[in-house]
Amino acid sequence: MKPVIIQPPQVDWFTGAFAHGATLRKSTRIADLAGIFADTAAWHRTDPDFAVYDVEMLESPTGEGELYTGVTHLQPGKIGDEFFMTRGHFHARREQGEVYYGLRGTGLLLLQPEHGRAYLQTVTAGSVHIIPGFTAHRLINTGSEVLSALAVWPTIAGHDYTALASGFSVRVTEANRQILVREVQNG
Repeated sequence: MKPVIIQPPQVDWFTGAFAHGATLRKSTRIADLAGIFADTAAWHRTDPDFAVYDVEMLESPTGEGELYTGVTHLQPGKIGDEFFMTRGHFHARREQGEVYYGLRGTGLLLLQPEHGRAYLQTVTAGSVHIIPGFTAHRLINTGSEVLSALAVWPTIAGHDYTALASGFSVRVTEANRQILVREVQNG
């Protein structure tokens, strides 16, 4: 019997686009990010239909031991002086970790352990980020081009956005062309 050769899905390392695989795509728009940015007046002045980020995922079987693979494409820009960012989340199953791999652009990965201080990692093409369980995470685009990162996580992990109802404990802004990181009281 001759073995079957299967062409697996591929990712274009420059654009983050998938090929050779069924994909799902979801856009998160300004209107979907109510309460995320500190400057609500600036948020209200921004086009509610503008897509801040898109997530393209390979279709995957679900269940114990299965993995999702997706790429987040986060646009450059700001609301007020705060950089565009993803909503950020804990996993519903807190013990589940995740891996990010920077594809293009520049930005930060905000990590906030359930019990501990928030910290940031620089995201660039080729950077690898191990997100431990029990850690909320958010991408922030501090550059002038799209920030794309490939992610792999367990299909059983789920997303918990409600645990961060008061927000992360760190905000990343720009003033006088300088990136500023400040701690906030409500996080």
